[in-house]
Amino acid sequence: MAGKHALTQQEWVASMARRAMELIRSELYLNLKYLNAALGALTPVPAEDLHNFATDGGSLCYDPAWVLSLYRSNRRYLPRAYLHSVLHCVFRHPWLRAGRDPQIWGIACDIAVENTLDHLGVAALDRPVGWLRQRTYRRVREACTLPGAGPIYRWLCTLEEQELRTLSREFFCDSHRLWPKDPEAPAARMMGQRWEQLGRQTELSMQQAGSHAGQSAGTQTLQAQVEAAHSRRLYRDFLRRFAVWREEPHLDPDEFDLGYYSYGLRTYGNLPLIEPLESREVKKIRDFVIVIDTSESTAGALVKAFLRETFGLLRTGDSFFRRCNIAVMQCDDAVRELTFLKDLDALDRYAANLTLNGGGGTDFRPAFARIEELRQDGTLRDLQGVLYFTDGKGIYPQRRPSYDVAFLFLETGAPPPEVPPWAMKLMLSPEEFLPDPAPAVSDWQDNDPSELPEL
Repeated sequence: MAGKHALTQQEWVASMARRAMELIRSELYLNLKYLNAALGALTPVPAEDLHNFATDGGSLCYDPAWVLSLYRSNRRYLPRAYLHSVLHCVFRHPWLRAGRDPQIWGIACDIAVENTLDHLGVAALDRPVGWLRQRTYRRVREACTLPGAGPIYRWLCTLEEQELRTLSREFFCDSHRLWPKDPEAPAARMMGQRWEQLGRQTELSMQQAGSHAGQSAGTQTLQAQVEAAHSRRLYRDFLRRFAVWREEPHLDPDEFDLGYYSYGLRTYGNLPLIEPLESREVKKIRDFVIVIDTSESTAGALVKAFLRETFGLLRTGDSFFRRCNIAVMQCDDAVRELTFLKDLDALDRYAANLTLNGGGGTDFRPAFARIEELRQDGTLRDLQGVLYFTDGKGIYPQRRPSYDVAFLFLETGAPPPEVPPWAMKLMLSPEEFLPDPAPAVSDWQDNDPSELPEL
């Protein structure tokens, strides 16, 4: 037909690969309707010479020739590989690497996702589960109740390098080369927050699906991991949740019109028409309470590391007014110690001389009763919030306080503990505070087995 453009071979491959990607996503939509928001969040983008999928959280990069070749030879592999990359984002794996070895973290993430897919119970995604996978899943279940990437990572750190390489080859599916090198960079942090919201949508969709979404152990594991992923975020971002607008003595250049000021000086000598504002509104914290659970179930080294990290973030993040009122309370089944830190310099002195007191059971009520007394007598007049660092095994107050409360739990491999509806929950990885002495694998450039050095 006159005027019709004849496609080159490269254009034809690109067109067919794009159609294949659309068909793959449509199939996943039909089989996993509760993942519709997540599936629609990644835009397929062609990238030649990639030879697998790769995502940065906004795009799903694929090699057109690779996709088309697999579509012809191994059609069932592609939907599973597509979903593998999507689940990395749903579980927020690319943004939870803080303090961990990137290569071992990549293996842990692949095992967590493949374990979910192998038990999902969706016929279109089924594949034979070999002996190595069965053995690995059994060992993971023995090491942690919830097979999330964090607990799996800590188990992998106990293995020899040879076994790590074997597991890397077995569970490899997509490239992690586009994952952010610095998860705390502004662009990476915004992408992580976007997937945190998408994960909440996914969790709500799974709850609405009800019994249909919960027919297999895999969907239950998926739902538990999605819920656990939402309970994790960068600790620095979480602290900002407690900030409050207040006036602080400081020149505010945004509210100062230099034109009027200069015009007055030119026209009337030394008489400006407007004076610069001597204060400005800033989002900072004035009164704040940190409660440390010092029961026998809470490790002293991690408590001290948590406080050092918290104090470091407060000092470097410009989150507090210069004059502030930080109460640090140690409590097990009773309040054992209460210390007030009146300025930022006192943070370092307290952390250097910290001694933990306690060792009994865990009861949250005495701490909240003491906080209420301090509010009534005016000691904590502008209380913004309370951080309670604990293992979660204790008695919670029945009534909701009039201030924000967040319970901070260490990720142990068990499902996230339940908290009252009025409280926030945050899961913290021990690696954020005590970096794990993982085996040195810095020579691994990516988790693609074709790039691993010969043994």
